[in-house]
Amino acid sequence: MKKDILGLAGKVAIVTGGAGMLGREYCRAFAEASAHVVVADLRGDAGKKYAARLNGDGTAKAIGIETDVTDKTSVQEMVNRAFERFGRVDILVNNAALDPKFDAAHADEHTNGFEDYPLELWNQSIDVDLTGMFLCAQAAGNIMVKQGSGVIVNICSTYGVVGPDQRLYEHGDEARPRTYKPITYSVTKSAVLGFTRYLATYWAGKNIRVNALTLGGVFNEHDEGFVERYSSRTPLGRMADRSEYCGALLFVASDASSYMTGANLVVDGGWTAW
Repeated sequence: MKKDILGLAGKVAIVTGGAGMLGREYCRAFAEASAHVVVADLRGDAGKKYAARLNGDGTAKAIGIETDVTDKTSVQEMVNRAFERFGRVDILVNNAALDPKFDAAHADEHTNGFEDYPLELWNQSIDVDLTGMFLCAQAAGNIMVKQGSGVIVNICSTYGVVGPDQRLYEHGDEARPRTYKPITYSVTKSAVLGFTRYLATYWAGKNIRVNALTLGGVFNEHDEGFVERYSSRTPLGRMADRSEYCGALLFVASDASSYMTGANLVVDGGWTAW
């Protein structure tokens, strides 16, 4: 068995949506594993500030790059800058996505049911969640093919595996509008799994592994009623902490998963077991 199969020291990891709630956790985990980190985010200033924070102790090498994953030029420039800075690209985490949230700050949003769901919101989700993943994998994949190695991790969701339980979003208050988990989230996350399998088999024999990481709900100041409803649907009886996916991410990004490609690692507290 290889020594230190989880070792990522010196590897170069790009995390899209790297300044977001989970993106920051992923970047931190890579930095703590002594990898070089590219915090790619549409909010360029936020990405640069977080990269500076990772560099604060003098051990990590991180850079923040403003990146619009829906724009081919922006994505290519980000990957080019990463390659120019570090000389290679070993890991791409396709994390950037539009995730309709139901925490306290977004409690009364997402009131459109399927019957009247706006086309512009559908198109926006396709652009970010799928086209963005396509463009990033294409740009990073070109480098990985040339260097003869690479790992891509596509972030999925339980709602890419099973349909949303819309009962979670019924708050029981007739004075407030009914809310729904939008169709776009399920459709795009389901497509992530097909995209993952395609790339894994397309790059067969190229020493490039592509896997999906399917996640459950993360607590982020949700109201008590939502937490109770969600927890009752989960064998572990709770939502995830935002740091609990990092171990799985490091596993699929490292040589610990060296015989794994085209797969979907589900980390959801048992949600999809029922």
